[in-house]
Amino acid sequence: MKLSIVVSCYNEQAALPLFYDEVKKIIATLSLEVEIIFVDDGSKDETLSLLKKFALEDSIVKYISFSRNFGKEAAMYAGLKHSTGDYVVLMDADMQDPPSLLPQMINIIENENYDSVATRRVTRKGEPPIRSFFARGFYKIINRISSCDIVDGARDFRLMKRKMVDAILSMEEYNRFSKGIFGWVGFKTKWLPYENIERVAGETKWSFWKLFKYSIEGIIAFSTTPLVISTLVGFLMVIAAFLYLIYIIINTITYGNSVNGWPSLVCIILFIGGIQIFFMGIIGQYLAKTYLETKKRPIYITSETNIDKIA
Repeated sequence: MKLSIVVSCYNEQAALPLFYDEVKKIIATLSLEVEIIFVDDGSKDETLSLLKKFALEDSIVKYISFSRNFGKEAAMYAGLKHSTGDYVVLMDADMQDPPSLLPQMINIIENENYDSVATRRVTRKGEPPIRSFFARGFYKIINRISSCDIVDGARDFRLMKRKMVDAILSMEEYNRFSKGIFGWVGFKTKWLPYENIERVAGETKWSFWKLFKYSIEGIIAFSTTPLVISTLVGFLMVIAAFLYLIYIIINTITYGNSVNGWPSLVCIILFIGGIQIFFMGIIGQYLAKTYLETKKRPIYITSETNIDKIA
């Protein structure tokens, strides 16, 4: 049996040597053939140079370098696409996905009736409180409005059998949200909880704004509920406007009151206009994603690799 370790890298020159040394220690204890596929997501530091060095020293190391930064989703897809193992594990190079869990994950998938072993953080130690608050809120929202089961604290650190990997690769959509895709394809998964681990070196590439945009992409990719909400709100506002119109007519006929209250009228117009623009933006997001899908652009472009054949 063969294990493929897929590692996404973006400006990880500080963490890569530590990660590589740790992984080498772990795989030495495994009774599996192993390949390590590093995917350089258009790094601007010496990440690619380090990967080339590892590949020269060790035949199990493969690397794919993108022509520019296409994002982690594209990097994971590229690694899965070029993996050849019976089992495939996705990992980050910053050591927040502890390699020490690999033997336990392999033992579970070999001896228990599971198609994948996924990891989830049970704590968010070292993470800003505001970020943790919004992250938990995102998981609650997306699980309520979509059919996908996305576990709170879920990491991309996941070991899968080949049949699950093939199912994921069959979804060739341009706008990818892997946490949702994992849940959508199904298969029997065991969750492995662990305490949050901070980066061993370097800085996180995920700012609050990037995480916010990523969460919006996830909601749009796996739920049409925002469109339903916009339709419902529009319908309710039409009903409210009609009822208020009847009230004004009756009030004028009965009491002879003239229509007044221009300041409040302006506020109502601005409020309704703001809601309209907001929901037009939601519709625009769906249209934009559809537009990008119809272009059929490649998910990534390879600049350099030591893999002989690129599928």
